[in-house]
Amino acid sequence: MAEVIFMPRLSDTMVVGTVVKWHKKIGEKILEGDILAEIETDKAIQELEAEYNSTLLYIGIKEGESAPVNSVLAILGSENEDISSLLKQNKINNNYKRIFISPLAKKLAFDKGILLDNIKGTGINGRIIKKDIERYIDNNLDDKKSSNEVNHSNIRKIISKRLINSKIESPHYSLFIEVIMDNLIKLRDSINEKKYLDKISFNDLIVKASALAIKENTKINSSWTEKSILYHNNINIGIAVALEDGLIVPVINQVDEKSLRQISFEIKEKVIKAKEKKIKSNELEGSTFTVSNLGMFGIDSFTSIINQPNSCILSVGSIKKKPIINNDKIVIGHTTKLTLTCDHRIIDGAVGSDYLKSLKHLLQEPLNIMI
Repeated sequence: MAEVIFMPRLSDTMVVGTVVKWHKKIGEKILEGDILAEIETDKAIQELEAEYNSTLLYIGIKEGESAPVNSVLAILGSENEDISSLLKQNKINNNYKRIFISPLAKKLAFDKGILLDNIKGTGINGRIIKKDIERYIDNNLDDKKSSNEVNHSNIRKIISKRLINSKIESPHYSLFIEVIMDNLIKLRDSINEKKYLDKISFNDLIVKASALAIKENTKINSSWTEKSILYHNNINIGIAVALEDGLIVPVINQVDEKSLRQISFEIKEKVIKAKEKKIKSNELEGSTFTVSNLGMFGIDSFTSIINQPNSCILSVGSIKKKPIINNDKIVIGHTTKLTLTCDHRIIDGAVGSDYLKSLKHLLQEPLNIMI
């Protein structure tokens, strides 16, 4: 029996999906586990796998087209099977306006926040091409305007909703601490001198140290619910990654149990996948603590909004060279400023302070990170 495959909801915030590529053609046989298509969500590009052996009988959404979740994506069944009745039954599901657009035009429109409904395509079969977007921009550009209006992207809308909810639901407060980083710098340099290893970043070391400090202060690894406080057994660290159109938080699971090399590899891999929109939704879920590092942008210190349902987020500033006091003598050293923002419903000041104390000790005596 033929089966209708609908546009899947590949993330908890997905409303519309775009077919980036079909890996199968109509009439082609499909084996269980084969990749049918690549679907772009509001967060990433994900592969859609076949769940059983079949034949592709119908494609409802072509490459480059976008459609709401639960629209008819395809029909799978036996070779030469009659699917006319299924097409008739599901006609209402695809009652939406299809938009044909080239990849360059789509990127330009997305970057400029232009609604495609406003664009008339001049390409083949009414396809929107780059010149159509540029013409629309030129026609709507008014030099006398004091400001330019850019429509919200999907990811920006989601970020707005989540951050507002976090600030409303969680009573935020922040704790600040300065850490001497000279020993950590020496350790990193020593590790990176071994050319057979991939380069280790300061962020890798801080993420590992953050997890080890959580092991010493387990109340940090918690979430608030209406009925109870959840204390998580696994330490899963979310890494805030800046994209062109917003922020995304890939998750490294069970950080405390992994080697520094494993952590470094996973962070690099997931950051690349996030920037290429190829990260899967399950790689963005399940964090119990988040690290946001703006040190590479030259930011001395900052506070972050808690990434729900975490109870804390650690903000990491840049490493600065400055005079410091060591054994009552002024010497030149390197320091960084850390900010721990906490949900006061769960984490009291003393608990947050103890965590920062543990983290500071690990960073200033970093051989403990390697043990």
